[in-house]
Amino acid sequence: MAMSDPISDMLTRIRNAGKAKFSSVDIPGGYIKTEIAKVLKEEGYIRNYKFIKDNKQGILRVYLKYDDANRNAIVSIERVSKPSRRVYQKCKEIKPVLNGMGVAVISTSKGVVSDKTALSQNIGGEVICRVW
Repeated sequence: MAMSDPISDMLTRIRNAGKAKFSSVDIPGGYIKTEIAKVLKEEGYIRNYKFIKDNKQGILRVYLKYDDANRNAIVSIERVSKPSRRVYQKCKEIKPVLNGMGVAVISTSKGVVSDKTALSQNIGGEVICRVW
């Protein structure tokens, strides 16, 4: 059976692996998913990620990050734009997540970037998810 929203599946796998205290989680690979993982790493929400090639679509392995008290770095991760309802924002409409404590991942014409990067480059796009 085909998956209707692979990005939501990725976010759910990361959320569930964090609650189960796994050190890493394997996700079916894809370009957009790899770019989202890159933004999460740049913003400090995951330790690292690795794309593993296989004979199919590949596997994206995400290494989760925990603090000294074994709390997940990702408190919440939620999908904003869905296949049934896309959410686009212009640069002036982008608001900080939790007054700057979180980050929004935005798909722009210059690639997948964080909300801070989109504001600094003065570009808008589709809001994929919010993380804090």
